[in-house]
Amino acid sequence: MTLLQRMGGALRQRQRWLLISLLGVLHLALVAGANTTIGLPCWLMSVGLFILWQPFTYAERSVDLSGLAVLALVLGCGVAWYGWWLLIVWVVMLAALVGGRVMFIDHRPTRIFYLVAFAYLLAALLLWLVPQVVPNAALTGPALDREFAWGMPLFLLVMLLLLPLSRESDRPGGRMIDLFYSLFIFLLIAVLILGSLSFMLMRQSGYLEAVLNALISIALLLLLIGWTWNTRPGFTGIGVFFSRYLLSIGLPFEAWLHRLTTLAGNESEPDQFLAKALAEMLDLPWVDGGSWTAGARSGAFGRESRFHHDFSGQALQLTLYTRHKLSPALVWHFHLLAQLANEHYIAKLRARELQQVSYLRAIHETGARLTHDVKNLLQSLSNLCYLAQTMNGQDGRLDRLLQHQLPQITQRLQQTLAKLQKPQTEVGGVLPLAMWWQIQQQRYATSPVIFLAGDLDPDALLPAALFDSVTDNLLQNALQKAQADGSVQVRVAINTDASVLRICDTGSALDPSLLGDLLRAPVPSENGLGVGLYHAARQAESCGYELRLASNVPGQVCFELQRLRPGMPAV
Repeated sequence: MTLLQRMGGALRQRQRWLLISLLGVLHLALVAGANTTIGLPCWLMSVGLFILWQPFTYAERSVDLSGLAVLALVLGCGVAWYGWWLLIVWVVMLAALVGGRVMFIDHRPTRIFYLVAFAYLLAALLLWLVPQVVPNAALTGPALDREFAWGMPLFLLVMLLLLPLSRESDRPGGRMIDLFYSLFIFLLIAVLILGSLSFMLMRQSGYLEAVLNALISIALLLLLIGWTWNTRPGFTGIGVFFSRYLLSIGLPFEAWLHRLTTLAGNESEPDQFLAKALAEMLDLPWVDGGSWTAGARSGAFGRESRFHHDFSGQALQLTLYTRHKLSPALVWHFHLLAQLANEHYIAKLRARELQQVSYLRAIHETGARLTHDVKNLLQSLSNLCYLAQTMNGQDGRLDRLLQHQLPQITQRLQQTLAKLQKPQTEVGGVLPLAMWWQIQQQRYATSPVIFLAGDLDPDALLPAALFDSVTDNLLQNALQKAQADGSVQVRVAINTDASVLRICDTGSALDPSLLGDLLRAPVPSENGLGVGLYHAARQAESCGYELRLASNVPGQVCFELQRLRPGMPAV
């Protein structure tokens, strides 16, 4: 390894020393001037040190032939056009890069180190380089050759004093810069230089006055931008529009998102929604076509092209064909669009699953409710069979009982069959209150049930299916208590307008552990108490009624079926 290679390797490991060496050699080039033989070699040496220091790629990388050709072309153009303007552009570029690195540094001495370097470059521009290109030398004021040559190295001395405290700059993170901030600094310095020259030429003012006027103008402009940047009451702020533009890269993405939202509200089928939403991407200026796979479904839109990029998600696998190779920012935006389409697609799938679950739940609830209806019918048939066996055809009581009961049982079986065929509709219609009350008295004529009612309204109507279901469930539960305890009495009472149906028994109170879920969910019970009442309560809600436990004390256990809006007719 040669001495030059060892020196280069040592300098690569000490970024701070590289920057100081770069500024020192640059100072020699500036002091020597643009028209001397020593100035050009010093500038070329500063370019070499910049290549070792530059924050874009690591200096350990091998340079191929194309890179060497580009480097040779740049140096050749620099040698051909070497002069004060080239030095100005070079120093402005270095100042922008040094200023952009400050944004990534939290260590205060290291930040001061780079700020001192930035101050040196800015002072070299304003005190030395810009006055060299002023057409009228009389406007620049007294020459500062000696002061610049011997005073500016004080900046480098301060940087040397900060060296032991600035080790953070040697880490990999210390090589990073903010390109946007660097570009902003480059433009500001360019505006300052050109603005100063414009003030000098247009107003024939002195150099110092022109620089001050340019600085004041830039400061006022930055103050105005800062005042209009932030959001305040009654004003959105240009910062919001700027961020919105950066996030959407113009209006195509925003328009696609609007169409995606509209399509999500109009299309309920997941596969059709996904196909239409992805086909809308053809309106984006970068997209030629694409293909997608979601579960067992797949599709394509547009046409294939040379460039493509894959976007993978949990459910959606998307491949986009583009007219040009996508930049990292566009890849990020398209990844976001693919995720949004994927989330909407998953939401559609879950909505369809919920719809299927709701349908199955409706079938289950209908089957459970009709099971109780069939159970009650079987109970009625069992009672008739028992009476037929005990009466042995005595007088005409059995015939009259069968004439009353069998048509009612047949009608209820037909209603149950209709509910099985149309589980979403309630069949049975409405009946006059007096007729329904008479039917119930006949149905439970042989049971220990006491029916209490006053003068019934002849015009009152009630939903027969609801009242039959509630009455059967409550009376069967009460009669089971009466079978276990012969002293239990069961009473049924109804208002004259059928607004309240009350069924009570004098048996024991319900278990307190059942009260929390009773009528709200199925509850465990040996005699089937909870499931039938749960479905009866849901049926009551759908008809505008409320089934509730009105009293739960020993000797007074009462359930009430009450119309929620007494002023409205029964449905």
